[in-house]
Amino acid sequence: HYIFHRYEPREPLLHLCLLGIPPVLLSTILRHYFGTPASILVSYLVFLVVLAFSVVVHRISPFHPLARFPGPLSHKISRLSLTSIALSCREHVHIHELHEHYGDVVRIGPNEVSIRDPSVIPGVLGTTGFPRSDCTSYSACSLHPPIQPLLNISGEEHTAKRRWWNRGFTSAALKEYEPIVARHVEKLVDSLSRDEEVIEMSVRFSWLRYSSDNVSYQFSFGAASDMLVKGDQGGIWRIIQNGFTAAHVFTHIPWLSFYISKLVALGLNQNVKLMRQYGVDRARERLERGSLMKDLFYYLNNEDGAEERGRPLSHVINDGALAIVAGGDTTSNVLSSICYFLLNNPTVYKSLQAEVDKYYPPGEAAVETMHHQNMPILNAVINESLRLLPVLPEGTSRVSPPGGRSVGTYYIPEGTKTMIHAYSVNRDPRNFSPRTTTFWPDRWLIASGDMTASEAGIDKREFVHNSSAFIPFSFGPANCVGKNLALQEMRMTICSILQRLQLRFAPGFDPASYEVRLRDYMILKSAPLPMEVRVRDRI
Repeated sequence: HYIFHRYEPREPLLHLCLLGIPPVLLSTILRHYFGTPASILVSYLVFLVVLAFSVVVHRISPFHPLARFPGPLSHKISRLSLTSIALSCREHVHIHELHEHYGDVVRIGPNEVSIRDPSVIPGVLGTTGFPRSDCTSYSACSLHPPIQPLLNISGEEHTAKRRWWNRGFTSAALKEYEPIVARHVEKLVDSLSRDEEVIEMSVRFSWLRYSSDNVSYQFSFGAASDMLVKGDQGGIWRIIQNGFTAAHVFTHIPWLSFYISKLVALGLNQNVKLMRQYGVDRARERLERGSLMKDLFYYLNNEDGAEERGRPLSHVINDGALAIVAGGDTTSNVLSSICYFLLNNPTVYKSLQAEVDKYYPPGEAAVETMHHQNMPILNAVINESLRLLPVLPEGTSRVSPPGGRSVGTYYIPEGTKTMIHAYSVNRDPRNFSPRTTTFWPDRWLIASGDMTASEAGIDKREFVHNSSAFIPFSFGPANCVGKNLALQEMRMTICSILQRLQLRFAPGFDPASYEVRLRDYMILKSAPLPMEVRVRDRI
């Protein structure tokens, strides 16, 4: 028990030794009383019962380092309790309910806490914050498992790798990507309004996913796929999503991941392997084709010769594939949520469409970015959508460093897995009020000075807006490197759609079902969103 608790070994051979040798030694003593077969059986039963008893007593005792933090008894005893909830894909809602019941710090595992207090954000995620946990979904997504992806490393190693990524997301690089985004956004809108004879159609917003994934694919590897026209015929995005889902399951029970991954019947290991192989194949194609443009691979592979020494190819492949998985899917999920909120709030929809019409009248290219910063309603809608439905509702995990660390008013013992639960922080009335759980973009307009409280119909004294609590792209040196590209794509897509199209929920669709059907696999997956699309100039 002490060895497992202190060192958390994950190698199967060590597991075999630790769990097999003690009972065997005990059986050599007992065989004089029970005989060989019975002594082995009794030894294992006694060993496992004593081990389980020791583990449970330690975890629920008042002497446990996390004993002062409240939480469900089942979560304190075993990580399997939360794993079962994670398999239902509603972990973000469950932890939010725990915070509502227990308070700002909740013990959600034997050695894990979730925090709702935004005052600890700098201490946990900042420059001198906690190191990353090695148990994240991105670990299993690594194409070369010994190589840890950017999202799973800390300190000097993260700084060194992040430097390569930063080169691919400078202002100059974003300008290089802008035509790529514009081309795919225009193709998206054309696809939705292509048939001249049919101006009304019911679609699912998987078009957004294909558009976003095309952008991520092309800016990562310099060539476009044809999914926006043909759909996901090869099923690759289903494979990637299933692989990511499997990887997320592994994070909840890391020491069992090796064994679970071998259960081919569950398909978990196969999905991850297919996802890895897809990244390898795309990277090889990119190398054979050469540089057709300054894509992300161009910077990650040092093709401009800006660095004296290049990087191992395996590292470049790993990073390029991560850009696809972490890029397109997250952006498309946010875009789907934005459309849901707009259609569910007609007044906001009309206000935003009027703002789009002001800057992008008929004939103007809505993919031009020059007006975006002057469109407060557009940015308020995006922020409010990210507030209510953050891409990473659980945030990113960190581990308290050796010796433990005090953050805010809390002391987090050494080795404690710690997460700041973004979903709960954003829905706390102490951070955002009034209408805390309601889609209300006016809060951002009031905070920026573009609207007064009286114009919004509220008393200024009841208005609460804690901007430091809003970290949709994480915080500190490990924040989202692709933030500006993601925002650029969102703005271009929304402006283009609202300029040319009129959207409405499809007949029979229940808007209340959307948030209920969201799925949490660390990344919040959008729910089906059927809608009718009309070309505006035909209305």
